[in-house]
Amino acid sequence: MIVEIDFNSDEAYYIQLCNQIILGIATERIREGEVLPSVRQMAEYVGINMHTVNKAYSVLRQEGFVRLDRRKGAVVCLDINKMNAIKEMRRELGVVLARGACKNISCKEAHQLVDEIYREFSGI
Repeated sequence: MIVEIDFNSDEAYYIQLCNQIILGIATERIREGEVLPSVRQMAEYVGINMHTVNKAYSVLRQEGFVRLDRRKGAVVCLDINKMNAIKEMRRELGVVLARGACKNISCKEAHQLVDEIYREFSGI
């Protein structure tokens, strides 16, 4: 598993870790049922504090991307309620699109970008 933290970014390390794991799942580099490295292993591999990794794994559990098993650790388990996922996506995408609109990015350009990104996830 390739995870890289940008130590110069203003974005919190645990958010970066969550996002990279979610991208890994979306691009099928990380598959359902796969066991993520232990908190200690991930912390050593990435170069961050164990508490930060633990927080990232907890967030991923709350968002329905992993389940935490006492014996195995964090296991990729997609428990997504589609209606809740759509609500969350709408909220987050609304902010991203508003930023784009402020920068004069057209609806057509935004659609092209979304299509391009989805093709990356689906391997089309």
